[in-house]
Amino acid sequence: LSRIFEDFIDMVPMGRRLFADRNPVRTGGAMQVSIVFAEQHVQRRPYPYPIDGNIRNEVFSRRGGLYFGIAHLLDYRASYERPLYRFADFNAGHYTSRNAAFQNAVSIVSGQSLELDGDLIDPRRDETRGPGATEAATRSVASRFGMSAASVRAALEQEKSPQFEDTALFRRVFEAADQAGGKPAPRAVLPRIRLKSPKITRNLTTEWFAQRVDERFQRCMNRAKAEP
Repeated sequence: LSRIFEDFIDMVPMGRRLFADRNPVRTGGAMQVSIVFAEQHVQRRPYPYPIDGNIRNEVFSRRGGLYFGIAHLLDYRASYERPLYRFADFNAGHYTSRNAAFQNAVSIVSGQSLELDGDLIDPRRDETRGPGATEAATRSVASRFGMSAASVRAALEQEKSPQFEDTALFRRVFEAADQAGGKPAPRAVLPRIRLKSPKITRNLTTEWFAQRVDERFQRCMNRAKAEP
């Protein structure tokens, strides 16, 4: 389907300029890597192999699919103690497990029940409708630390970055959660996101996906340890 679309826009005058970003196939390869992620990744780290036409074609190849899939899984700094949380991030987006843990910490301190989906800034809302549930609860907690709504928003906007963990907001919220719970709050939590796709007919979640991958990972590791 991807190649049919690419062939079509090549036949249309100015097709590549007008429709290059309209290809309905957003992921590819055995590891189902986002085409956008692959295109952005080569801007940071040049692709070390000959490119067959474009990066999209490389993602659909065995070599490119594995290369970009492994990069999406491992090529980012995360302080997780278990690979389980990288598996969840692979499905839901980088740092989703860390962000879900932050939401859990905010919930502990604020007493408000939050959806642990890893979205710290609700992408469905804009400033005219006010903050989402996580941001609103975080503001109420941060006000106890003398932090403004603007400083909270500035910190939350780093939700897709490792630098979020270096913010005063992140540190203060977890310090308060540790104290309120009487024990260290988890720094990584499996996000609770329902998986939706035309191919999925069961009630599956990111948590289910991560645990299934982790089970296979553990079997592989145990088999490797058993080999002479």
